[in-house]
Amino acid sequence: MMTDRHQLRAEKARRNQEVALAAFIEKKAEIDTMLARLQRLSDDHFDALPDEINWGHVGTLEHYASLLKRITDSAFGEGEFAD
Repeated sequence: MMTDRHQLRAEKARRNQEVALAAFIEKKAEIDTMLARLQRLSDDHFDALPDEINWGHVGTLEHYASLLKRITDSAFGEGEFAD
């Protein structure tokens, strides 16, 4: 039999978990939006015209790739995040 104190703790834990789940879903939606925007930009060759590509464009993509690599390494336990 649960005491009132245990019931209050259990209810607080349940509410806390619901709030965490809502925050998780909200953050996931934010990431999904960013990924969709990046995919559209990539599909459009990062707004670069073939006749105007220079090493500055390459450097920009290299920078983007390095930032994304940090994210994927973290997400998949690779690179500096490998066990």
